[in-house]
Amino acid sequence: MVAALFATLTACNNEPTFTVEGHVTGAADKMLYIEHAGLSGIVPLDSTRLKSSGDFRFNPPQPESPEYYRLRVDNKTIHFTVDSTETVSIDANYDKFSTDYQIGENENNQKIKELTLLLADLQTKVNKVSGSGLPAGLAQDSLMNLINRYKDEVKRNYIFVGPNKPYAYFALFQQLNGYMIFDPLNNKDDVKCFAAVATSMNNLYPHADRSRNLYNMVIKGMKNTRTPQVKEMSLPSEIVRETSLIDIPLMDIKGETRHLTDLKGKVVLIDFTAYQNGQSAGHNLALRELYDKYAAQGFEIYQISIDADEHFWKTASDNLPWICVRDPQGPYSSYLNIYGVTQLPALFLVNRNNELSQRLGEKDNLEEALKKLL
Repeated sequence: MVAALFATLTACNNEPTFTVEGHVTGAADKMLYIEHAGLSGIVPLDSTRLKSSGDFRFNPPQPESPEYYRLRVDNKTIHFTVDSTETVSIDANYDKFSTDYQIGENENNQKIKELTLLLADLQTKVNKVSGSGLPAGLAQDSLMNLINRYKDEVKRNYIFVGPNKPYAYFALFQQLNGYMIFDPLNNKDDVKCFAAVATSMNNLYPHADRSRNLYNMVIKGMKNTRTPQVKEMSLPSEIVRETSLIDIPLMDIKGETRHLTDLKGKVVLIDFTAYQNGQSAGHNLALRELYDKYAAQGFEIYQISIDADEHFWKTASDNLPWICVRDPQGPYSSYLNIYGVTQLPALFLVNRNNELSQRLGEKDNLEEALKKLL
């Protein structure tokens, strides 16, 4: 059994682990997966084929700070958080796997379950309004009222009541139909929610990737939502440069996590793309000419694929000379929402100070804009 082998190997290496155990009824012969919901996407950790008893046990490595995981059977998931060598007990039935389950007594995981149920209820209501046949204007008003009531409840009962809790962070990133419910970049009230959690996380876990990423999002959101009447805060320029860009940590074809913020000192072209798009070949050919011409002057391309087919992405990007990463969330990538991407390809230029300099439109001359930054 894969789970048993995994536990044996980690025990032999004397690495601290946490335990996830329990049973799933009505799922005999189905594969049960435990996955890490990291900043770079969903990463499989272990799996086991369930027997008639439904019993399971996993022992993944202990995280250094609170992290988020999920159990998955088919397309059904249970989300939970872990921050130590604790034991998480989960009992569920296959038919109602994602909603009707028992998960120990940990406050964070109980709250994550509550948030999951609240979101499922919101999704049901949204689907009902969308299929009601109401005129477009009335339907839109009804949908916004539903979403705003949901956000008010989550802010009051989950975010501001415990901004230092892992469940508050989980609440910030819930999605409805693939879009983030809380907007960290363009909604001033939502930015306050992110700021409350970011401040708490930065105090508790200052070196964690999640803390740094969340803080960068808040800085960008504050800039975007600052009104002209508000006097800008005077900050040392080196601090502004370090935090002015929202990091994107994704894995390249070799499995190495590549941070966008690690490219400080270079002029970077962020390119959201899909290799399966019919225009991809011509698009990459044009980028290749620019890269060959200006790479020696400090030009780099950070190309983000949202292709659903990982094998196709690896094959298509294998011979490209720049940084090629892929978001396993595909078209549901949170980075598409964060950067406001609505069509592909989408191009952004970053200057040598790690500052987002320009979003390029169809009529913009990429080479001219690049030469100014170089």
